[in-house]
Amino acid sequence: MFISNAFAQAAPAAGSTESSLLSLLPLVLMFVVLYFVMIRPQMKRQKEHKAMIEALAKGDEVVTAGGLLGKVAKLGESFVHLEVSTGVEIQIQRSAVVQVLPKGTVGK
Repeated sequence: MFISNAFAQAAPAAGSTESSLLSLLPLVLMFVVLYFVMIRPQMKRQKEHKAMIEALAKGDEVVTAGGLLGKVAKLGESFVHLEVSTGVEIQIQRSAVVQVLPKGTVGK
């Protein structure tokens, strides 16, 4: 009267596991595309920037992230002294160096 009859549900079809795996396929493909389009190139740029910073030497002409051009006067562990004009030196972080220019670019 108050309790209804319980009926057994039909077992899921054998192909339903395949359909659940196929529904995850677009998500996996999006991650793979994201990796090759965004993540991998960014890691490559970081690796190249780190190698460039480690290879800095006294006398190199560089461009900073703020757009300053100068010649490396002194190198420290994490700082670089740039000569931006005759007798004018500034101290910046190594990571602020964006590009090493060919010799003779700043002096012109």
